[in-house]
Amino acid sequence: MFGTTERRHEVGQKLADVRALLVRRGLPAVVLRDTGSVAWVTGGLTNRIEAGNPASAAWVVVTPSEAHVVTTNVELPRLAAEGDLDAFELHGVDWYDHDGFERYAEQFAAVEVDDDLVELRLSLGPEEQGRLAALALEATDALEAALRSWAPGEFDREIQARVAAALEQAGAFGACLIVGGDDRVERFRHPLAAGLPVHRLVMAVVVAERNGLHAAATRFASVGPLPAGVRAARRAAAAVEQAVLDASRPGATYGEALAALAGAYAGAGYPGEWRDHFQGGPIGYRQREFEIVPSQVESRWFTTPIAPGTALAWNPSVAGGGKCEDTYLVEATGPQRLTDSGEWPLEEGRPAVLDIGTGEAA
Repeated sequence: MFGTTERRHEVGQKLADVRALLVRRGLPAVVLRDTGSVAWVTGGLTNRIEAGNPASAAWVVVTPSEAHVVTTNVELPRLAAEGDLDAFELHGVDWYDHDGFERYAEQFAAVEVDDDLVELRLSLGPEEQGRLAALALEATDALEAALRSWAPGEFDREIQARVAAALEQAGAFGACLIVGGDDRVERFRHPLAAGLPVHRLVMAVVVAERNGLHAAATRFASVGPLPAGVRAARRAAAAVEQAVLDASRPGATYGEALAALAGAYAGAGYPGEWRDHFQGGPIGYRQREFEIVPSQVESRWFTTPIAPGTALAWNPSVAGGGKCEDTYLVEATGPQRLTDSGEWPLEEGRPAVLDIGTGEAA
């Protein structure tokens, strides 16, 4: 999957971070039971038996001196042979023992500390950054290739199928995959594929997952110039995205970034529009590690600083077809876009709407 030496170092550092958390919290042990947490602490182990299911087919229990992976007797032989879990003791329970995982964790008095684990993993390490960057490019390529080959009149599900197939060929899958067209893009924030022909405008959205990490992007294509209303909505969404990206610099808090987002909506003539759609946030081992809005000032995340190495996917949208979404990595100078193929037309530095007739920005 990736270099064994690098993975051992990564896993060792993460176990050390979890054990430091045990000391700070005065806990005897913690249990990691969702797919994101398990993928994080094991350096990328995923169990896609049920794609999209947040419950992992393997749990991890970490104590001050031990680390255990418990799974079903069905998965035990595969994980023992292929899981690359040298840092963990591997155990199995009968697949039909519905309380087996819980009983195993209880013998260590292990507790869940979900938000603390999220905070530990917000800043991605070098190995994770490399895996995310590779995933982001492959997800972008899948999305853009599907739209470049769109023929007016083609059904939305056919476009979506091309995205999904390309992701599967890359060993990823669409944790979120939305394709819709024409007036449905202007009417709905989530125009899910409905088996309808697309004649003049298409929006494709993906959150791709591989090795537990996620990368998000949205792209639009059209036949000829955009309608004035769609162009205006996109311009407003782009202004919001630029404002929140400018505010997402190392040391700034998520609350400050959200204040910039809310102010930009108002400045673009859409005060409070953030209430009408998910606004995104830090992305990593979940589609968004957490998601808060400008009014949730009591959230622990509101005062959390944005750290270098954090991946962000803000998702501002404006009614009428305005939506921006890309995956960025926070560097010392600010966020840098990972979902950039270098082959898509840009408008003011961000992905434009592709006119499939000319190959240029619509």
